[in-house]
Amino acid sequence: MGEWSDEERAVWRRPASGPEQRRRDVQLGLAVVLGAALTTILVSSAGGRVFDDIPPLGEQLAWNTAIALPLVVRTRFPVPVLVVVGVVFIAGQWQQTGDNLVPSISLFLAIHNVGAWGQDRRVARWARVGVIAAMFVWLGQSLVRALVEPAPEFPGAAGPLDPVLASILYSIGFNMLFFGSAYYYGNMAWLSARREAELADRAEQLRHSQERNIEGAVTAERVRIARDLHDVVAHHVSVMGVQAGAARRVLDRDPAVASGALRSVEDTARQAIGELRGLLRVLRSDTDAQPEQAAPVSAPGLGQVDDLVASARSAGLDITLGTFGDPRPVPESVALSAYRVVQEALTNVLKHAGARSADVRVRFRRDALEVEVTDDGAGAKPGAGGFGLVGMRERVAVHDGELEVGPRSDRGYRVRAVFPVEAVAAP
Repeated sequence: MGEWSDEERAVWRRPASGPEQRRRDVQLGLAVVLGAALTTILVSSAGGRVFDDIPPLGEQLAWNTAIALPLVVRTRFPVPVLVVVGVVFIAGQWQQTGDNLVPSISLFLAIHNVGAWGQDRRVARWARVGVIAAMFVWLGQSLVRALVEPAPEFPGAAGPLDPVLASILYSIGFNMLFFGSAYYYGNMAWLSARREAELADRAEQLRHSQERNIEGAVTAERVRIARDLHDVVAHHVSVMGVQAGAARRVLDRDPAVASGALRSVEDTARQAIGELRGLLRVLRSDTDAQPEQAAPVSAPGLGQVDDLVASARSAGLDITLGTFGDPRPVPESVALSAYRVVQEALTNVLKHAGARSADVRVRFRRDALEVEVTDDGAGAKPGAGGFGLVGMRERVAVHDGELEVGPRSDRGYRVRAVFPVEAVAAP
């Protein structure tokens, strides 16, 4: 997303005028026609005349109406309107129709309108140049006639220049300013419309970009929620399933052992419910919640790996936990991801591996945190039939880490995750 290129600006075409603009065209054209009639009546009534021999008032009104009326369709047919207005202007001058104020206004608007609304910029340019050139040709022959004919009287002349020369220079300068302004401001209107279209296009691109970002954020959040729910539910349900099965098998022979297993099921269920409530509390936006209800829930981290090991041990798995290196604080997000990797790995050991023993190792390296879970099971693929492996890969990828999963050389399976970290100062 950015500014238009020169090529895009060159090929841009102003959209055709809509109903509202056309209504304004009609209003403007009729206003000019009414102004022409009023001006003609006032000038004729006052006896003001540019030429000595002017046509009757009715003919003057007809000429001024003919030059102003085409403006009612000025934005729909800009070039034809300019040609008609230019021809009628010169013809009216030839017929010496009287006052030139409104005809000049009509010609100015027609030239400006082609610059502002002409779709083919080459045609628009040459149409204006052609009409302006024709006007200067007409002006030139008028000036030549003024030089050839006897000079009129200039009773009030008092300047340093010859009165005829001064009037010629004034006429040329005035017409250059008149036509130059119409040409220039017409182009400026076109450029203004193009800039407005460019800004609207950039705003639309920005809106689409924001929508894509929002959709991406929503998708990422859904994936995170699904991953967290999977980690919490899958682990605790797996542990409860193993413990319940053990209780069922020994219920008749050893009620005490069965009772202990059922207590473990109860404790695991309570822990799962607690974690699920924490997730839901984060997800729920409740502005009316009490302060104690809205308090943030601490995410599990490396300090809770012992609980995972104890839970797996209570399910009958012979498991050891080892910590290597100098323990130090790590970012909470890294600690949570490492915890979830260990949780998912142990869940898969309980559900799929058929292992009797497992080993969990947490290594604090100089520039990384490493967690490793190995077992002596049959080597079933982690997360078989589910999202466990995908979830682990996503968690590790978020931190630009490395994940290794696969069978061991002798027997069993290994899950190893490395998270690049820098030391975080202890609070």
